[in-house]
Amino acid sequence: MDLQRPILLQGHERSLTQIIYNKDGDLIFSVSKDHRINVWYSHNGERLGTYEGHKGTVWTVSVDKKSEFLVSGSADNALKLWSVKTGACLYTWEFPTAIKRVQWSNDDSKILAVTEERMGYKGALRIIEINKEQPTQQAAEPKHFFEPAGSKVTVAAFTAIPNEIVTAHESGKIAKFNYEEKKQIGENEEAHQDSIMDLQLSPDQSYFITSSKDKISRLFDTKTLDVIKTFSTDSPLNSASIAPGSHYIILGGGQEAMNVTTSGRSGNFECRFWHKVFAEEVGRVKGHFGPINTIAVHPQGKAFASGGEDGYVRVHWFDDSYFRTKVYGELEPVLD
Repeated sequence: MDLQRPILLQGHERSLTQIIYNKDGDLIFSVSKDHRINVWYSHNGERLGTYEGHKGTVWTVSVDKKSEFLVSGSADNALKLWSVKTGACLYTWEFPTAIKRVQWSNDDSKILAVTEERMGYKGALRIIEINKEQPTQQAAEPKHFFEPAGSKVTVAAFTAIPNEIVTAHESGKIAKFNYEEKKQIGENEEAHQDSIMDLQLSPDQSYFITSSKDKISRLFDTKTLDVIKTFSTDSPLNSASIAPGSHYIILGGGQEAMNVTTSGRSGNFECRFWHKVFAEEVGRVKGHFGPINTIAVHPQGKAFASGGEDGYVRVHWFDDSYFRTKVYGELEPVLD
């Protein structure tokens, strides 16, 4: 299984927090602690531009299916709506605490925002309806707002079921909510033993993958929240992504630099490929000089991108041999 030489995207001055592809896979959006949102051509790594306006770490970003509108959440307590084409900020919502995760709904009519628990405020989930006809005219208050009891929500996402979202928590549990009724409709309290750092759904949204500080990644059935597969590693995991059209999932993380120094071991700053059916590691991709914070896979499975604490985004396109490999026994280690 071979990879082409990586494309190195150098446009951030501080560590990456999230990277995503648009639906067509021709654009990559990256956000960072340097307050910037960058957009790049995925095929060659050329930077198209930067969305300027946040005054704190940009934690999260999401783009609609037509690549017309972008939404971003930041440590400056602002949620912003952008025109992808012009780079103009169309609207800004102000909340009491930082926005840690945003996502467009499946029909692109709403956005989900997860806000931080801090300074006496509980972590909250907000569902905001978006006026695309007059994008500069938005309702200041969310359509739905609720504060889940117990451990704070770290990540959340819409599912394929109307009015339903799945949540991941600092305690390691996962849950489902009907946001219209503000009611929990499912829970797995023992999903992980430590904070869940990332949650990404499969293309058909029938299952999803999590990554946790407990050094474990898992696949879960979206309907039942039952564990499908477990992938155990030797490092904290910050991100995990499902590769469409293949048998693989990709994991990323690594020990913090301080812990690497005191333990005398390598930081494991590698993207790890696992066979999602057999739950065995099949290869690693090196390159980052610090923990990997975020991983995204091209929507057609043609490439993947990783963003690290080192401030770089690395884009790897797969060679033809990657797609020709059908039999598990024929797999070879990923080339560095």
